[in-house]
Formats: sequence, structure tokens, C-alpha cells
Amino acid sequence: MAAPSSRTRGANAPGATVVPSEARQGRLGLTFDAFHDYHRELWMRYAHTQVGGRPMAEAVVDSACARLKTDWEHALAQESVPRYAWSLLKAEVHGWLDARGLQPLLVGTAAFHAAISKLLLHEPRDEFTVLEGELGLYGAIVELPERQYDVIVLRFVLGKDEEHVAEYLGIELATVRSQLQHARRRLARELDMALDRTETQE
Repeated sequence: MAAPSSRTRGANAPGATVVPSEARQGRLGLTFDAFHDYHRELWMRYAHTQVGGRPMAEAVVDSACARLKTDWEHALAQESVPRYAWSLLKAEVHGWLDARGLQPLLVGTAAFHAAISKLLLHEPRDEFTVLEGELGLYGAIVELPERQYDVIVLRFVLGKDEEHVAEYLGIELATVRSQLQHARRRLARELDMALDRTETQE
């Protein structure tokens, strides 16, 4: 009787190739560490725009990373690992805010104020009107559909180019551009404000 091939041998059969669980876990750890190192800075910046100070942002990101590491093997099986991780991070942020009865602090961050000039056409306005416009813009942003909100925050608040936005959200570049156009038009319509023509024609 012919000996069973290596494909049909049991995991414990003589000569079978066995990958020690320690080695497998080690490889998973290496891939997680590389992913974490690449994305952590962006995660920190995003968390900071939502929860405020750096210590709180670090706590939220550390918690999200711990969850992601626990689920890393499952994450690797997803269609887009960055999108899965982004969703997990947002869930952690929302949970942190909900537990404290707080709202995202985006409007109070320097990143948000810098984003205003990229979203709206600047015209001579007094300080009250500018502030009113910024507060109105924040309210309009948080009411955007989730995909449009993510695209606007990544592109304008966190300053990522369209290619990186597509990577983080696991979507096509054309989809990013389409979502940006829809979001900016909706914001302009709701705020009754004109957009820069060069922006609307992107």
C-alpha cells in the first residue's frame, strides 16, 4: 500500500510539515506591528480631533489597537484591512464619547480651522460671521453620510491626499473623488455658501 502523500498526512503524522503556533503567532505579530507603525500617527490625529487632548487620544488609540491585535487574524481575512481598522477605531472613539456623554470636539481643533480655508470660498467677513460659518460647517459635516464624513475628515482635516484616503477607506480613487464632490456640494447647499469654482470642478 502506498504511503500517504504529504497533503493527506495528518498534522501529527511522521514527516508532516507542522507550523508551531509560536511561529505563526510571531508572524502575525510582525504584520500587526508593521501595520500599527504605519497607521498610528493618523489614528492619533483623528482621535485628537474627536476626544480632545493627547492623553485621551492615546487612551482611545491604545484601546483600539488592543482590540485590533486581538482580532488581527480576522482582520487579515477582510477585503480591506485598513477599512476594517478604521471602522474599529471609529467605534472605539464613539464608545469613549458615549460613555462620557460627550460630542466630538472637531470644531475646537486647529486642524478643523485650517480645513475651513480648503472647503469654503473666503470672502471679507467679520469675526462673528466667520465663527458662525465654522460652527455651521461643523454641524453640516457631522450630518453627512458616513462615507462622505470620512472622506471630508481624512482629506481636509487630516490633510491626506486622495490616494491615501482611498487606501484608508478601502475604496476606489474615483469613489473618493465622487464622494468629495457630493459632500462639498451638500455642505455648500446647506450653508448657503459659494464654493471655489476650481474646487467644484475637480
